[in-house]
Amino acid sequence: MTDDAPELRASDADRERVAEVLRDALAEGRLDMAEFEERLDATYSARTYGDLAPITRDLPVGGAGAAPRVSMTKEPERDGSWAGRITGGEGSSTWAVAVMSGFQRKGRWTVPRRFNCFAFWGGGEIDLRDADFAAGEVVINCVAIMGGMNVVVPPGVEVVVRGIGFMGGFDHSEEGVLGDPGAPRVIVTGFAFWGGVGVERKVTRAERQRLKEERRQEKLERRQDRERERLERGSGRAELDASRHDSHGLDGLHDLHGGSRERELERERERRRDT
Repeated sequence: MTDDAPELRASDADRERVAEVLRDALAEGRLDMAEFEERLDATYSARTYGDLAPITRDLPVGGAGAAPRVSMTKEPERDGSWAGRITGGEGSSTWAVAVMSGFQRKGRWTVPRRFNCFAFWGGGEIDLRDADFAAGEVVINCVAIMGGMNVVVPPGVEVVVRGIGFMGGFDHSEEGVLGDPGAPRVIVTGFAFWGGVGVERKVTRAERQRLKEERRQEKLERRQDRERERLERGSGRAELDASRHDSHGLDGLHDLHGGSRERELERERERRRDT
């Protein structure tokens, strides 16, 4: 973790790197369960680099004595294609454990070829919507004992569920949906005892905001079209009324002229009778 700019905001990926160090420390016996849970809570509630720095300062990282550093350079933007998200190599996180607690894998992370997770009296969330993938086919292996897990996949990803439930179950509702060409295939497997593993398909927050903006723009355009039609109908009625008014004025003028001629003829006839 960098000490150069402690006031800068930490990202989900920064918090996840620190959480991974804590999990390794728990597995190696450097932290007991109470310390691990306390530091993990502090990690996911941290807002800045300065909040994250003390959490792993006394823990080795990959055999080195320094705590993990946060990259100060922005990651390159994706090109939007599935090919750009299947990166090869290793995953950024390969396992997760929740014992009377919870875990999350979300945001920008790389899903390994096989991700193992375990929950006992706890729960976990594996969110793949913004993730990269180490391979075109990945396995999410979930073991839930009196606990639950939820796997969130983006649209376009094919899902296959092969888990076994005993007094528990795996969600098969997203099976059978064809994936996009080139999209990864996610296999959800494992075992659930008095617990469950859910699978749901959701769009990303950015995509949801984009769709919301599109709907708002469509409503605005429909409203403008209705207003334009109303004005055009009003203009047409005004022209019709003006035309009728002009017509009535001409009729009155014709009546006036016609009456004058009748009177003039009547006077001429009276003069002739008198003479």
